[in-house]
Amino acid sequence: MSYVIPTEREADAPDRAPRPPRRRKPRRTQLASLGEPWVWLTAGALALGLFMVFGLLGVVGWNGSRTLWPRSVVLAQTASGDAYLGELQRQDSFVPGADEYSRLGQRADGIRARLAASGGVSQRRLLRVARPGPEGENYNLWIPDFDLAANAELGPETVAKWSESLLRPEWAMTVERLSGGRQYGLLAGWIEDGEVVETDPERAWGLFEARMGEVESLRRQTRRIERDEVGSINDRLERLRLAQRRAELNSGEGSEAVREAEQALADYREQSIEKLDELAAQVRESEARGESFELLLESTDGRETRLPLWGIVRAFPPNRLSLGGKVGVYADRTWEFLSEDPRNGIQEGGLFPAIFGTVVMTLLMSIVVVPFGVLAALYLREYARQGVLVSAVRIAVNNLAGVPSIVFGVFGLGFFCYGLGKGIDELFYAERLPNPTFGKGGLIWASLTLAVLTLPVVIVATEEALSGVPSSMREGSYACGATKWQTIRRIVLPRAMPGILTGMILAVARGAGEVAPLMVVGAVALAPELPFALEFPEFGVNRSFMHLGFQIFELGFKSPDAEAAVPFVYTTTLLLIGVVVLLNVLAIRVRSRLRKRFLGS
Repeated sequence: MSYVIPTEREADAPDRAPRPPRRRKPRRTQLASLGEPWVWLTAGALALGLFMVFGLLGVVGWNGSRTLWPRSVVLAQTASGDAYLGELQRQDSFVPGADEYSRLGQRADGIRARLAASGGVSQRRLLRVARPGPEGENYNLWIPDFDLAANAELGPETVAKWSESLLRPEWAMTVERLSGGRQYGLLAGWIEDGEVVETDPERAWGLFEARMGEVESLRRQTRRIERDEVGSINDRLERLRLAQRRAELNSGEGSEAVREAEQALADYREQSIEKLDELAAQVRESEARGESFELLLESTDGRETRLPLWGIVRAFPPNRLSLGGKVGVYADRTWEFLSEDPRNGIQEGGLFPAIFGTVVMTLLMSIVVVPFGVLAALYLREYARQGVLVSAVRIAVNNLAGVPSIVFGVFGLGFFCYGLGKGIDELFYAERLPNPTFGKGGLIWASLTLAVLTLPVVIVATEEALSGVPSSMREGSYACGATKWQTIRRIVLPRAMPGILTGMILAVARGAGEVAPLMVVGAVALAPELPFALEFPEFGVNRSFMHLGFQIFELGFKSPDAEAAVPFVYTTTLLLIGVVVLLNVLAIRVRSRLRKRFLGS
């Protein structure tokens, strides 16, 4: 128990209440001194960056994964009497303009009054339709909801029900063809040898499923004959022709070597004619068999279209498919996208040549850039005498990382293609001139160009890794009698290897996504022939190639049908991201194993 001793003034005035003890106010601590604002600021910046990255990946992933999903086929009947059958792509809101109302004529005032309830905003649908006929091309068509026949007599109170006015016929077919894009129509029958043998859609669909497997087998056999057997004969003829030309250059026209080469070419041409005729007969027989079966479709205007099975890749009634059926079509399209060649330009089919070209080019680039980058960094860090010249070289290397990539492309075109490649052709491939072998854009020159582009990244990362090795380890190695090279090879490089691989990962991430240099040194929009062959010494690396990044550019900016190309741009982008991530994951796994190995030792 505590007591308060009164002061003299309080003792003289006993009637006054004692004053309570005075409390000292606690000193305020500034929030900034504790670092909380900077913590929130840095955390907010990180959260914003993650949101942007994952938001971009989410948009690409969502739109890219939906491209190959089978869409419903709808029948849109307009108030003017036209009918369109096609895939429903998407819908959005829009405000009709004066030109839209002028097209409606007398119906314009009534439609304007109906739309007044929704602020003048209407919905419209984008349909992918096909012109009638076996070679009908695809085109996209916007159809406003107020232009549909089912909505012609609706009042303002039923505007919300306009989305229910599209019909989905049960036997509407989506037919994917080798050329001409997709065809849409109502299944009307089945034809064999030019005669309609079935008109019931159910049974006609059963006959199609029974025959499609046989036609696909015949088509694969024909492709193998044209690619392997006919291709090998043509390659042999080309080699004999080049041998004749080489003999003319070396020995002169009319020499004994030239006559022998001419005779060998004539003999093989005579032998191959019979074989080529036999192979051509097999191809014609397979094509005739595949064209004897036809799918009969009926268009919205009543016209019938016959589609031979030989030109059909895939056909299905999307409105009848269950969830399992749609998943099956989606899986089949995905496998085709990853394993087949492009068709219908580059807007359909697969992108396996582009995947192959991207991976091979990135691997070749890595094989070239890593040794050169490591050797340059080793000299700058371990051997070179530090001074003004070395500092200038380091500044130049750092500045190279900021040079626009198209500049490297122009350098690669001038130095590698028109300089080094032209010299190789004149020395070793003179018989093929004026057709260039290496004096043009190709896989090898594209890889070397990107190696030059990513070289600064590897040099800087390797120098940082080398500087991170403790000096005591070098000194201990020297004390044991090791030479400088032995110290570098057995002590420095193994400890710096994870950092070197980090530089390689950064180089792969940048090189795999570059497009501008590839546009001038070998990448093309369509090259189904893979840049690989068992031909010594070029092995096909002199061929043009397809690249996923270049495909995105071609689809997004040069496609004649921009609306149809947008979904494939997302899908190709998603595929490119997956390829880059896969390559990086493999390099990270190697780096992790090396780090564990050397840390453990």
